[in-house]
Amino acid sequence: MFSKSSFSKIKILRGSIYSIPLIMILVLHAFSIVSTSEETLPDPVTLMAYMERAYATVYDYQAKIEVRTYKGDKNFDAERFLYRFKKPHLLRIDIESPRAGMILVYPDKNGKAVVRLPGFARFFPLHLSPDNFLLKGSSGQPIDKTDLGLLIENIGHSLANQPYRTPNVKEQDGYIVIQVIAQNHFREGVITHYRFFIDKGCWLPVRVEESTPDGRLERLIAFNDLKINVGLSDNIFVLDEPEGNENEQAK
Repeated sequence: MFSKSSFSKIKILRGSIYSIPLIMILVLHAFSIVSTSEETLPDPVTLMAYMERAYATVYDYQAKIEVRTYKGDKNFDAERFLYRFKKPHLLRIDIESPRAGMILVYPDKNGKAVVRLPGFARFFPLHLSPDNFLLKGSSGQPIDKTDLGLLIENIGHSLANQPYRTPNVKEQDGYIVIQVIAQNHFREGVITHYRFFIDKGCWLPVRVEESTPDGRLERLIAFNDLKINVGLSDNIFVLDEPEGNENEQAK
C-alpha cells in the first residue's frame, strides 16, 4: 500500500506533469507573437510590390495634407490644404492656410495650372506652367508631380539607386516605416534622409519625413484622412472664369 508521503509525491508529480503542457503552450504562444511580429515586416522589394499593386486599384482619392517646413528643432511653417486627385492627371488643391480660399487646378485646356486667388482677385485667375517657381516653393517640387503614384515611384528610385546606406524597415506607431538615405527627389545634388510611413490598411504611403543626413528634420508631409475611390467628378477640376478672360501668364 502507499504511505501518506507516497500520495503526496504522486500529487506533486501529477501537478508537475499537468503544468508542463501549460508552460509549453505559453512559451509557444510567446514565440508565435515574436514570429508574427517579424513576419509583418516585408523587405523593401515586397513593400514596393504591395504599394504598386494597391495604387493600381485607385481611381481617385482625396486627403487633408499638412506640409511642415522646419526652420529649427521645433519651429516650422505649416501649409494645410485639401488635395484631390483623379487618374490619370487631374488635381485640385483648396488651400486652408496660410492663404485661405486660394484654389489651384491642373491642368487647364492648355496644360497649365490655374490659380484662383481669394477675394476680388478671383476674377483674374493665373495660368502658370506647372514648374513655375511660384508653385514649386523651396522644395523644388512641380505641381504636376505631387500625386501618390509619383511618390511611390520615387520611393522605388530611392531604394534601387541609393549608394549611401542600406534601407531599413521597421514598425512604428502602427505603420511600416522605410528609412533610406538617397538623392533628394526634387533638389539636384542634395542628399536626404527619408522616412516613408506606409499604412498597412491600404498599403499606401501616408507620411514622408525629410531630414539632413545627420538627422535634422527639414520637411514633413502628412496625408491625413485619406479617402480612396470616392467618385470625384471631372467638374471639380474645372474652374469657371469670367467670360472673355484670357489672362494667360508667362512661364
